Amino acid sequence: MRETWAVGPIGDGRAPAAEAISVGFMLVAQFSMIAFTSAIEPLRLANRAAGRELYRYSLWSEQGGSCAASNGIEVRVSGTFAEAQGLDMLIVCGGLDIHRPDHRALQATLRRSSVGGAAIGAVCTGTYVLAKAGLLDGYRATIHWENRASLASEYDALEIGSDLFEIDRNRFTCAGGTAAADMMLSLIVRDHGPALASDVADQLIHHRIREAGERQRMDLRMRLGIAHPKLLQVVGLMEETFAEPLGSQALADTVHLSRRQLERLFLKYLGCSPARHYLSIRLEHARRLIRQSAMPLLTIAIECGFTSASHFSKAYVDHFGRPPSAERKLSAHQSVVVPGPDPERRSEMAGG
Repeated sequence: MRETWAVGPIGDGRAPAAEAISVGFMLVAQFSMIAFTSAIEPLRLANRAAGRELYRYSLWSEQGGSCAASNGIEVRVSGTFAEAQGLDMLIVCGGLDIHRPDHRALQATLRRSSVGGAAIGAVCTGTYVLAKAGLLDGYRATIHWENRASLASEYDALEIGSDLFEIDRNRFTCAGGTAAADMMLSLIVRDHGPALASDVADQLIHHRIREAGERQRMDLRMRLGIAHPKLLQVVGLMEETFAEPLGSQALADTVHLSRRQLERLFLKYLGCSPARHYLSIRLEHARRLIRQSAMPLLTIAIECGFTSASHFSKAYVDHFGRPPSAERKLSAHQSVVVPGPDPERRSEMAGG
């Protein structure tokens, strides 16, 4: 019988010394290449540093053959989701439009593997698939910051955080991008200790293994390129209050400024009024919800602090040049995959 390995806080989590942990990467269409490579490379380097096979990894997709990433590069896989058997760990690699397909074959494989004792994880928007399969009920999870609101609205009973990654017993999820490397390095620490994980991090030129609870987004000071503490405090408050936006006077009161002083600060550093910047933040949030969820447009309008659909639509057109309804249609049909090499060239690349 295959010995079961699971991620969890009990014990040291170390894998059996005589047998490699088998890891299956479940690639969905238009998966994020950077999240995928950030997850798989630490395992390859762990094998290299240890001088033996600690992790045996394989790739799987809906149709088998190959699977195209969001950047157009195609990756050969071992087989279809339904054919993936006997894995200790399954990692769903998400990407664009992850919530639109039903992924029934993938969900079935994940459920079957979970019952068999496998650890189940996801990088980037792969968290959607785990949620839809019912595999996050009772577990903490995270997802890329752009997708958190839409996921939370669709699965409001789940505990969706904003941390860099979450490891909760035999479930693990991360924000995607390079955060996948931090999550995998943390799993290597748990499996084989910090010395090996440090060696892998050095090979990756990854100077520090970030903690799970660290923030996903760049610090507001760096994002805006400003250092004024009161202005940063007000903008931070704006980013936290989509549904019930505060008035300019209320915002000024929080930092003990007059309304006129606050307006001068915004004009000096951001080139617009507080109201205009606040509106831009709310509309950007609305666009993310339109593109990434099936929420009704009126619900999105209310979630972003608009009192009517007409007010929302007018503000959206003024800001983005198209109505919310057109945005949704565009996001449903527009392909944003970068054209890759021709099929013959792809075959040469895959074979070489």
